[in-house]
Amino acid sequence: MLLSIKSWLFETPSKDCMASYAKSGDNRYLEQLIALYSNDLYHYLITQSNTHLAYDVSQQTWLKVIEKRHLYQAQTTPKAWLFKLARNTLIDEYRRQQHFVELDENTHLPAKQSEQSDTNISYEAFDAALKQLSFVQREAITLQQEGFSLTDIELITHSNAETIKTRLRYAKKNLKRLLGASNEQA
Repeated sequence: MLLSIKSWLFETPSKDCMASYAKSGDNRYLEQLIALYSNDLYHYLITQSNTHLAYDVSQQTWLKVIEKRHLYQAQTTPKAWLFKLARNTLIDEYRRQQHFVELDENTHLPAKQSEQSDTNISYEAFDAALKQLSFVQREAITLQQEGFSLTDIELITHSNAETIKTRLRYAKKNLKRLLGASNEQA
């Protein structure tokens, strides 16, 4: 009895709230989506841009969720679908700002200025090394760290599994090289 009253009073977010939101448009499900994924989405965006742009793109992404909820297909994971919207929004924003985004292994987006104090050297070194990777390498490693499977990363980036594996391999190799160089300087 107590369990049923508790579940009636305090509805916990469920992982399928995207499908429920897509069907109903009920803002209660949107609030659950935001509670579940907003921090992860912002973290992904900040690794691909700067604080200001990450915030703007995050807000634009949630607006797109509202506009495009009818396009969500339940066979995809809600998090992957959200990240795909965010990625496309970020690329559109870079293009709008005339930062040409070439999606190849050798392209670098504008580097984010350091926003942390020097109190955490290892984070700074990793962040600096991560920012030196090409957009697609940084994106692949960040998505993997977010817990996405290869299949999810394929969906988000519109790339095939072998391409993703190659990007991950080069990203890890480059991070080791860059972090090794920063350790030698310290």
